[in-house]
Amino acid sequence: MAEAERIIGTPGTPDAARAGQERPDGPAAPDERSGAGPARTPAGGSGADGTEGAGGTGEAAVPAADRAVPEDGAAQGGAAGRPRGRRRIAVLFAVAAFAYALDLISKMIVVAKLEHHEPVEIVGDWLRFEAIRNAGAAFGFGEAFTVIFTVIAAVVIVVIARLARKLYSLPWAIALGLLLGGALGNLTDRIFRSPGVFEGAVVDFIAPKHFAVFNLADSAIVCGGILIVLLSFRGLDPDGTVHKD
Repeated sequence: MAEAERIIGTPGTPDAARAGQERPDGPAAPDERSGAGPARTPAGGSGADGTEGAGGTGEAAVPAADRAVPEDGAAQGGAAGRPRGRRRIAVLFAVAAFAYALDLISKMIVVAKLEHHEPVEIVGDWLRFEAIRNAGAAFGFGEAFTVIFTVIAAVVIVVIARLARKLYSLPWAIALGLLLGGALGNLTDRIFRSPGVFEGAVVDFIAPKHFAVFNLADSAIVCGGILIVLLSFRGLDPDGTVHKD
């Protein structure tokens, strides 16, 4: 009976449909094998709305554009987390050299012109220049620990030099340059001035009224320290990144 229906034909049923009914597991039609047939959205292709079907890969129907966003976002986040710009090593050493040279020249003038002489009044008795040898730390503290302060100054210089390799922030470069120049200025006195190596007395000459006598190296160290505190409060790191607590 089936052979007779195949030869004679079933009324109202097209040949292509009859062939599909009789051979559900048979080979695909020529147009299906060549991919020229109509698009089938549920089978895993892309529909008109930009979604992909779940049949081809076993994945949920997610727009292709949405799946690309996390990968791009991660790339952008990684780039934002890295320091940007160029390193500020040149700025650091330029500021340090300027502060060191200014301190060294001022001390040479003070030793030559003011030492063993009367103080020079600049603003009445509120500010004057007076040459004093200081064996202690800044502003005359700790005169009995000259060697310890010398070692501390040397350690500060080494730490700043190591930190310079990942320095991308201009304000940090200025602050560390002031610290470096001031530390080098006072360390030079500790090494080369009397009474001996690593025990030398620092030359101080700026004498405000009712305040300790200091020098330009001390001023550079204090200004650099204040700037570092302000940068830390703002959340700016030496590598140029900003963090929020």
